[in-house]
Amino acid sequence: MWSYVWSLLLLFVVCKDIIIIVMAKSTESPAAVILLPSQTGVGSVCSAPDPSLNYKPVIGVLSHPGDGATGRLNNDTNASYIAASYVKLAEAGGARVIPLIYNEPEELLFQKLELVNGVIFTGGWAKEGLYYDIVNKIFTKALERNDGGEHFPVYAICLGFELLTMIISQNRDILEKVDAKNSASSLQFVENVSTQGTVFQRFPQDLLKKLTTDCLVMQNHQFGISPDNFEGNIALSRFFKIVTTCLDGNRKAYVSTVQSKTYPVTGFQWHPEKNAFEWGSSKIPHSEDAVHVTQLTANYLVSEARKSQNRPPPEKVLSNLIYNYKPTYCGYEGRGYDEVYIFTQQRSLL
Repeated sequence: MWSYVWSLLLLFVVCKDIIIIVMAKSTESPAAVILLPSQTGVGSVCSAPDPSLNYKPVIGVLSHPGDGATGRLNNDTNASYIAASYVKLAEAGGARVIPLIYNEPEELLFQKLELVNGVIFTGGWAKEGLYYDIVNKIFTKALERNDGGEHFPVYAICLGFELLTMIISQNRDILEKVDAKNSASSLQFVENVSTQGTVFQRFPQDLLKKLTTDCLVMQNHQFGISPDNFEGNIALSRFFKIVTTCLDGNRKAYVSTVQSKTYPVTGFQWHPEKNAFEWGSSKIPHSEDAVHVTQLTANYLVSEARKSQNRPPPEKVLSNLIYNYKPTYCGYEGRGYDEVYIFTQQRSLL
């Protein structure tokens, strides 16, 4: 009998303590209490879209001569290609892609250019002839569109950057030999350079630091330009500021990232597209940090393209998107690109 009474008393004391604890919790600051939407009676609120931004940006990617595999995939003399990794880079940032086929009729090519909100010049080898001329004309048109009030970004990667240095400097012999073939590297930021208004502006501080110490970017080129020669060229130093440099295999410094001082034009002497989307070389970094570099680089390009107010007819955009073409898988040999889009004839409903 008494054991039963003592059990009830103990239960009361324990329950009393629990009640006190619950009451104490209820008197805490409301900021410490997390309420579910069902408890507040308020549903989710979708903010209105910013009318100054384009939420359906399209990026034009210029094709390059050949098939991307020295004729193993297609030896048509008119063939050109785009490595799928460049397409995926734009898509990773939230854009769609229209291929700009460098050797299609020029009138058609520039009609397609009117459908896009930014351009990528890819890596490759072609530095003369029709390809050089087309890059020059597209770049000139991009600057004209910016001068006319449209925000129109340009990403020039590897060969693309080399061509811009030649075009802006008006010197086709300005490039120097460097030893940076198929290797990973860090990036060295220019002393006191501001990352605001550059591709690195949204990089978290810990990742920016890792970029300077870890091999997080892929290099695959034989040409570059030293900081001294870059700054010594009046046209280049007026147009671009140097953001980062790299050291090649012989410890020779070369310019690796530049940002235009007046236009949304970024030049890369490294490959931001490879970390997440190419697997043919064991030198490509695939760590989480390296993939984060690719993602943030894609985000910056597309955030700039969203500022474009160009709104072409949707049916024309749909008729020319990269989705109208099929990529070719070419990764069996474990070298080169994993996927390419190959173009041998014009295909457009413009």
